[in-house]
Amino acid sequence: MIEGGRIGLNTWQQAAVAVGSAVGALLDPRRADLIAALGETTGKPAFQRVLQRMNNCAEGRAVLLERPRVISAKVGHAWDLPANTFGAAYARFMGSRNFSPDDRPPVRFMDTEELAYVAMRAREVHDFWHTLFDLPTNLIGETALKVIELEQMHLPMCLLSVIGGTARFSEKQRKLFYQHYFPWAVRAGMQCNDLMCVYYERHFHEDLEDVRRKLRIDPAPSVS
Repeated sequence: MIEGGRIGLNTWQQAAVAVGSAVGALLDPRRADLIAALGETTGKPAFQRVLQRMNNCAEGRAVLLERPRVISAKVGHAWDLPANTFGAAYARFMGSRNFSPDDRPPVRFMDTEELAYVAMRAREVHDFWHTLFDLPTNLIGETALKVIELEQMHLPMCLLSVIGGTARFSEKQRKLFYQHYFPWAVRAGMQCNDLMCVYYERHFHEDLEDVRRKLRIDPAPSVS
């Protein structure tokens, strides 16, 4: 069961929530709850396609069967792993920013428990992707990761986030993003494995660079 409880909406209610969430998220990009609601109300067809892809992949099916959660009680052991491992790199990423895996908002607007889990999984593995692609959590880093997520999942919310992110860039940030990060993110999102079909927790103990090679992940460019 996905915590928080789901709310059934008709078509007009979904549209109203989507529009309200989009406006609110553009006005205040820090509102994770509004971004989450926008993703759920506009992303059902995309999440259904992700679900189908996961069912067609052995590792994806294992994720759907076992439904791992990225919460402190389940991933806390990452802090005890050797420094070279993917799990330790994730722990450093979270610890250096004082992030908690328990901070993600619940899924509220998905029709079925299975789709709700897929939406929750996409939300919870976001910080794994930051770690693997070596992307910071500033405006440029988050916008670049949304480009990769758009390539991977085709969620309308990702496109809106890219548009909203680039609109808030300074002239210097815009030049940096389009010269370096945007072309890299497009290539990286297209060439890597299907990121929603990965059972990340099973790879915590593996060397970070080995995981990147296995998933065909090209880390973000180093730009001075």
